[in-house]
Amino acid sequence: MLDQRQERTVARVIRSRARRLGERSWIRTGGMTYSFAEMDTMSDRLATGLAQRGVVAGDTVLLLLPDGIDIIACWLALAKLGALEVPVNTQLRGNVLRHVLADSAAKVMVVDRGYLDRLLPLIGELPELNRLILSGRDGTGRPAGVPERLVVEELESCRTEPDRADWHDPRHCDLTAVMYTSGTTGPSKGVMIAHAHCYEYALSCVELLELNESDVYYNPLPLFHIAGQWAAVYASLIAGCSVVIPGAFSLSAFWQDVRGHGGTCTFLLGAMASWLWRQPETAADIDTPMQRMLIVPLLPEVEAFKRRFGVQVSTTWGSTEINVPTRSSFELADNRTCGRVASDRYEVRIVDESDEEVPPGVPGEALVRTREPWTLMVGYWRNPEATAKALENQWVHSGDVLKRDEAGNLFFVDRVKDAIRRRGENISSMEVEAEILAHEAVLECAVVPIASPDGEQEVMAIVVPKPGRMLDPADLIAFLAPRMARFMVPRYVELLDEMPKTPTGKIQKYVLRERGLTPTTWDREQAGIKVRR
Repeated sequence: MLDQRQERTVARVIRSRARRLGERSWIRTGGMTYSFAEMDTMSDRLATGLAQRGVVAGDTVLLLLPDGIDIIACWLALAKLGALEVPVNTQLRGNVLRHVLADSAAKVMVVDRGYLDRLLPLIGELPELNRLILSGRDGTGRPAGVPERLVVEELESCRTEPDRADWHDPRHCDLTAVMYTSGTTGPSKGVMIAHAHCYEYALSCVELLELNESDVYYNPLPLFHIAGQWAAVYASLIAGCSVVIPGAFSLSAFWQDVRGHGGTCTFLLGAMASWLWRQPETAADIDTPMQRMLIVPLLPEVEAFKRRFGVQVSTTWGSTEINVPTRSSFELADNRTCGRVASDRYEVRIVDESDEEVPPGVPGEALVRTREPWTLMVGYWRNPEATAKALENQWVHSGDVLKRDEAGNLFFVDRVKDAIRRRGENISSMEVEAEILAHEAVLECAVVPIASPDGEQEVMAIVVPKPGRMLDPADLIAFLAPRMARFMVPRYVELLDEMPKTPTGKIQKYVLRERGLTPTTWDREQAGIKVRR
């Protein structure tokens, strides 16, 4: 670990590990293994090439890349230059993707050719973008449909002889990323992150999993996400252990893959642990190299899960904005807990709507403050109004409802804002509603969460068709699937003649949430309709 706060930058960590660990294995992905020293040199070469193409400290650079070595090399290279990576969720498309690309104000984008079909229709609306750097093996040369104003080249051509002469050496307090989180009451917002912030996030996972240099960290989480990039890849860098990047989480292949790679620890987010638990039990369940798991949130059967798979489990609570304020040991206090406050680094208050603290046992919004500078969000990118609201009264408002018991254990209750948590992703109901309203037969709609047996939520769309129009739920799903990420597509559709509303005409979503599923609710899964990735 780096004790000096000023040393906690990505550039200094990778150089430190490369000097000390050299040719030891760090990244395993795509059937290849890359050492600490190799990744340091690879990112030096890429950073030099990007600098020669005009990327400087403070620039935002979009990354629309699949899991693999390219996105890791780009992350390291941009961090060394002091540029801001903007990793893009690879499932986004349509209006939500347009918003992220445009809001980032990036001049440069690194994109895999496999995603060009969803990018090309949007390029005309991105006047600030002037360079496309292409990755992947699906063809060569300039793709058809790219405007002539854009410079187009291959990522491989950007790798050149390392030259650090003109690089900006980032400080721990400098920005390193703009990470877009799904909006709750509005469009997705870009969270501005300093180097010290992402180091603290990664270090938290080192502590929660008790990582050491002998570990093999099996990472099933996507690298555009903080849990995949920081909690796994960066954490393994800090700890000096190997990390496996298998690609998308596969329920059927998970344990076989863990055995094949000798995975000793992992991070399971959302419903992943529940899915593993619900598989038919076999005698081989206990026979794996897996020793320790970070599971967020805990599943109710966590103690039986630990016995069945022979693992230790810890948990936490956090987000892009508030970092990781809580810790648990492997001796869990409760199967519903999200840990206790790491009081040497954070303060957490549970408050009412007036930001007044509530007593133990009473739910309220969790507010967070840090004892170490630069480890909470700096603010929202190009959004001073949202920043001011989130930092009201000089605490970061998490948007989460928690409660605390007398012993100091924290318990997650719900989201304050109108967000839905599904497949480890936060979903803005407003963004889903905007796409539903684009259907010509829809008069009005509301999107609400429905509790899932996995411990997360499913998306339910309540829709009022236009007078005289018929609307088939299956046709609505077919309309929505190409317009949004797979995890956003509603599972349930309810058709109503009219919405419950307030006297001022606002839809009463709480009525719809309490109403829940009814005998007339249409279920996409029961209808046998699958949405492609």
